[in-house]
Amino acid sequence: MPDKKENQSRRQANQYDKILRENLEVTLPVIIREILGLDIIESEELPDDVQHTKERKPDALKKVTDTTGNTFVLHVEFQVKDESDMIFRMLEYYAMLMRRYRLPIRQYVVFLGDADPHMHTGMDTDNLKFNYNLVSVHNTNYSLFLKSDNPEVKMLGILGNFEGNDSYLVIREIIEGVKSHTTGDFAESRYFKQLRIFVQLRSSLEAQFEKAMETISKFFKEEKDFLYRKGEHKKAVDIAREMKKDGLPIAQISKFTKLPIKEIEKL
Repeated sequence: MPDKKENQSRRQANQYDKILRENLEVTLPVIIREILGLDIIESEELPDDVQHTKERKPDALKKVTDTTGNTFVLHVEFQVKDESDMIFRMLEYYAMLMRRYRLPIRQYVVFLGDADPHMHTGMDTDNLKFNYNLVSVHNTNYSLFLKSDNPEVKMLGILGNFEGNDSYLVIREIIEGVKSHTTGDFAESRYFKQLRIFVQLRSSLEAQFEKAMETISKFFKEEKDFLYRKGEHKKAVDIAREMKKDGLPIAQISKFTKLPIKEIEKL
């Protein structure tokens, strides 16, 4: 039976997976270009129901053509944990994709953790040779993500390499970038909620992130009580309900929405 720590880890992984899937349409082209280093000129969505024996679906699956005229199936998985059995999962996917599409398959695992993963990327036996590509977001310069006008892409900067720059200033730059390209309080709170979840993958940055959130613009400073002004209590309740659904701690929800803990517990 899974213990409390394992259940918490699973909930966190589900949170990351949910955010990535929600934002994938916007973020995937940037990830393909900047992280995978692929120059794609044509892309076609493929159905993700390729597996018949597993519950998990591919995170991203496309039929693409690059600038040299090569057409292939692009399969991308996003990974938070350093999973020792990843090689077998990718091999299973490879076999199913090859059988279904009869095209060359290129597979990538994009690792979101803050250290280099140690997952095996290949196997070489008497009867089988196989490998996939493993790349780490933390080796990518954070500024590449900030070039985008999309908040969903800018948020990925928190997972990138700060290149020796002052981490507090970089975090402020990311937060300001997300805020300046977001319209509406609800969208802003959604993106900052997602950013707050992402920063948990960089535990050493959490304190600086909280400090930046407290001091930046009117989000927590000039409009500290914006959710209650002009009769917007209902909006605060809606946001709290979504945050609670995503598994965020009640104390954190209360701090964010300014709702009493008892009220949040009843949602």
